Amino acid sequence: MSAKGAEWAEAFLEMMAVERAAAQNTLAAYSRDLTDAGVFLATHGRGLADASAEDVEAYFADLGARGLSPATAARRRAAVRQFYRFVLGEGWRADDPSRRVDAPRKGRPLPKVLSRAEMDKLIASASARDGAQGLRFGCMVELAYASGLRISELTALPLAALARDPAYLIVKGKGGKERLAPLNETARAAVKAYLMVRGRFLPKGEGKSGGEGKKGGEGKGDKANPWLFPSRGKAGRLTPRRFAQVLDEAAADAGIDPARVSPHVLRHAFATHLLEGGADLRVVQKLLGHADIATTQIYTHVASDRLREVMATKHPLGRKR
Repeated sequence: MSAKGAEWAEAFLEMMAVERAAAQNTLAAYSRDLTDAGVFLATHGRGLADASAEDVEAYFADLGARGLSPATAARRRAAVRQFYRFVLGEGWRADDPSRRVDAPRKGRPLPKVLSRAEMDKLIASASARDGAQGLRFGCMVELAYASGLRISELTALPLAALARDPAYLIVKGKGGKERLAPLNETARAAVKAYLMVRGRFLPKGEGKSGGEGKKGGEGKGDKANPWLFPSRGKAGRLTPRRFAQVLDEAAADAGIDPARVSPHVLRHAFATHLLEGGADLRVVQKLLGHADIATTQIYTHVASDRLREVMATKHPLGRKR
């Protein structure tokens, strides 16, 4: 970055800190973004101070070509735009080289989805952990996939919700709204098996030492710890972060790229596989707890893409001869 460009960038960051009370993380991100723009412009014989509209346009195009996430690319464009608006306001330049460059519309990214075969492998991998751990995490994956639960909903399930082997769960979702979430036979069987060892995860001094016993391992500690998935941590229940860590490990053991797997991907798989099986979009909307059906419709694109792929590769007329 040229000396003048660096001086202007420093003044811009100071303004952001003093006048707009920008957080330290935001300032650090903007500093990196402007440095990135300065490095690109330098390779084209320019700097932040003397860049033309064509130079800025080339930089914005380069962000898209690098394969950066839409959020990162959008933030870098925003940093450059705000920088040049500041420079123009200070009278250091008579023009704003970023003004004429239209920001690309941020299309909503399609959710990552695992195939049915991959889901089977993931469930088997999570269940293959040693003893009680395998029963617990296998149960969690089964529940998330069978009912489309959010990770926050899954980890907040009370023991009372499943103690009587229900066919449906009453889930309190976003905004405190309740909805029914179905439980298939496989998920119910996984819950029954897990309840036999649940007591092993209760904080010390609660429940029975081995976890087995009357009514599936429920002991006196159940009154103190109401969660279906208790933990000895401060929260008293398994955290979303811990579940995500185990899910990554299970994915790796199953031969699936962990980058393609997250707790929310299980919810995506639930919705997409339902639509692929012929479920009505309105039904899927209610099962997911979406207030707006437009949010649910994104899964129709995923399902359609997969169906087109099947037709192109499996149908005799679709195969390349």
